[in-house]
Amino acid sequence: MRVRTLGLIGGMSWESTIPYYRQINETVKARLGGLHSAHLVLYSVDFQEIERLQHAGQWDAAGERLAQAAYRLQGAGAQGLVLCTNTMHKVAPQIEAAVGIPLLHIADPTAAAIRAAGLSRVGLLGTRFTMEEDFYRARLAERHGLDVLIPTPEDRDTVHRIIYDELCLGDIRPASREAYLAVIGRLRAAGAECIILGCTEISLLVAPHHVPDLPLFDTTQLHAVHAAEWSLRP
Repeated sequence: MRVRTLGLIGGMSWESTIPYYRQINETVKARLGGLHSAHLVLYSVDFQEIERLQHAGQWDAAGERLAQAAYRLQGAGAQGLVLCTNTMHKVAPQIEAAVGIPLLHIADPTAAAIRAAGLSRVGLLGTRFTMEEDFYRARLAERHGLDVLIPTPEDRDTVHRIIYDELCLGDIRPASREAYLAVIGRLRAAGAECIILGCTEISLLVAPHHVPDLPLFDTTQLHAVHAAEWSLRP
């Protein structure tokens, strides 16, 4: 069987890029058996630089960095791109314009899984950029017909702070998990039928067994499996 090569743009943060590598390879092994693994090339950026550009509002500059990474991955033989972060899908059009290979958008397999579960009203957790701006929410709503709820301003501050100050540094705190579970509880009270873990680091902190009575959709896992399955299609 011919396997297509995936180009991963990672490092945002590297803590959450590791699960991508593992889950893509696990999926390929499960499908093909034996000692099979995925065909991958990885470009890992320095997240300190990207984070500075994010919070300075210099999205064009950040997009240019990732577009260059995508171009180099294409030159290294990648046939499809996986951007291993939710937030930086804000610059997905810039990346797509720089290459001639497809970008596998993280929101699409997430929305497909939610629709397959028969759900439509979702609570979205992520960075402030992901929760508040249209690049992500509008794709879920307009392309997939989902009704997207976001936390209150105070809860958004908490979710955002924990991502950047703790999770991106590999700092997993029980108190922060409790804070996230409280935010999830308030989204459920507002009518959310499920929760999108819309930052690739959140699954390092919150897992389905922490919220057994409410479906959680882990974008990292869904994106990685989707990418692996795409690489195996004829």
